[in-house]
Amino acid sequence: MALWRKLWLLFTVIWVVVAALNVFTILAFAEGAEREKALTPLFFGFAVPAALYLLGWLWEHWKTRR
Repeated sequence: MALWRKLWLLFTVIWVVVAALNVFTILAFAEGAEREKALTPLFFGFAVPAALYLLGWLWEHWKTRR
């Protein structure tokens, strides 16, 4: 496994745990319409690691073609 994938995996685990804690905290203490605020960290909890993996994959693909 490439080094960037190992680092991405470590970052992803930390990122998802922190995002999940943030979502659960919002859901536990928010009332009514404020619960919709939990969607933002939920979205970023999945979008940021996916975007970083895509960037890493593109970088690896670009480096091997040269």
